[in-house]
Amino acid sequence: MLYLGEKNIEVVNIVVSTSLEHDIPLEKMAATLSNTEYNPEQFPGLVIRIKDPKTSALIFSSGKVVCTGARSMEKVHESIDKIIKSLKKINIDIKVTPVITVQNIVASGSIGMDLNLNVLAMKLENTEYEPEQFPGLVYKLNEAKATFLLFSNGKIVCTGTKSEKEVHKALDMLIANLKKVN
Repeated sequence: MLYLGEKNIEVVNIVVSTSLEHDIPLEKMAATLSNTEYNPEQFPGLVIRIKDPKTSALIFSSGKVVCTGARSMEKVHESIDKIIKSLKKINIDIKVTPVITVQNIVASGSIGMDLNLNVLAMKLENTEYEPEQFPGLVYKLNEAKATFLLFSNGKIVCTGTKSEKEVHKALDMLIANLKKVN
């Protein structure tokens, strides 16, 4: 029987996309705002770094935005609001309330027990494990549309979900699958 210690998992990164539905003059933004990086020869988007909440966003001239680094949807909204305020400084007035789409949530935590990754690689389907390359086992849990990194010390990383509820559902499915093979 598989003994599980404390299971815990927390969201560490939410990746979202949105559109401000307005053309953005990236060169003007880069010249005016100190917290930006813009190298159009290397990448067509401008990077803006926000201190609080600690997030980064890619802004494209079309008004599309990809924001990363927030740990909650509340922080996502704060970040997008700060981007809109930054644009006001260069006389770009965003009139829409941007529709935010979650692209990916990354969560990390622990299932509170050691894992034998060699055994799991053989007994679980949809795994990749090459300890010479990387110390974690990659486990694709297709039913939950989630991918886990499992480490021998019981630490886990979950990616691919689109809500905190989905993270917890995927974790429950992972634990059920681990119990089946142990």
